[in-house]
Formats: sequence, structure tokens, C-alpha cells
Amino acid sequence: MIALTIAPEYGYVVLTAVGTCFLGTWHGIRCSSFRKAAGLGYPTPYADSAQLSAASAEDKHKLYLFNCAQRAHGNFLENHYMALTTLLIGGLHYPLLSSAFGLIWSLGRIVYAVGYTSQTKENGKGRLAGAFFWLAQLGLFVNAGLTGYSMAF
Repeated sequence: MIALTIAPEYGYVVLTAVGTCFLGTWHGIRCSSFRKAAGLGYPTPYADSAQLSAASAEDKHKLYLFNCAQRAHGNFLENHYMALTTLLIGGLHYPLLSSAFGLIWSLGRIVYAVGYTSQTKENGKGRLAGAFFWLAQLGLFVNAGLTGYSMAF
């Protein structure tokens, strides 16, 4: 049997975790503003090729930016559960390190989303500026694995 003592620093982990949830809300609000600018109603998830080909050059760009914002949000959702889970697990043994990785991950997600909708980068290449979130996510995975290892052995 393992007795689990949670360090007071785990509070930083909880605050970081809650922050990632607010980040998800930020993504949703951001997508809504791009959706409104593109003139796309719900439940349309993306502007399709027919909508893009029928649009004027200005409207086509708005539809494209909406698609980029929506994809950045989707990528956030695809990765959030893994980052959140490993943040909370890793924080049991290494709370400050876990929280630091979580903060870097969150910052990377913001840079990724803003870059994805950059007016100056084509094909969503601006997102690459935020790709450092992958390193933080790897850190979270390793940190959680080390926590499990230290509890098991």
C-alpha cells in the first residue's frame, strides 16, 4: 500500500490545470469571432471547398482564417486531455516541474493558435512558432511516467 501525501505545491498544479480549461474557453470564443467574420452559421464545422470557391477573394480569406482558427481549436482539444491528465499525475510527485511544463504548454498553445491565424503566414505556417508546446507535452508525459515509476518501485 502507498500512502499518498500531497505537497502544498500541488496547488500550483491545480491552478495550472484550471488555466488550461480557461484556455479551451478562449479557443472557443476566438473561433466564434472568426466564424462571425466569415458569415458561417452553426452547425457548419468548416468552410468547405464549394463555399471557398464561390466566395469573393475577401470572403475567401475570412473563410480560410475561420478554418485555421477551428483547426487550432481542434488540435487543442485533441491534446488537452493528455496534457491535463499527465499534468495532474506528474504533479503528485513533482508539482513544481509539472506546473512549469503545464504553463509552457499553455503558452505554446496560445502562440500556436495566434500563429495559425496569422495574416502574414500562408498555409497556417504561423502555427509552427508555437510548436514548442510539443516539448512541454513530452515533459509532462515523462514527468507522469517518472511519478508512476517512483510509486511502483
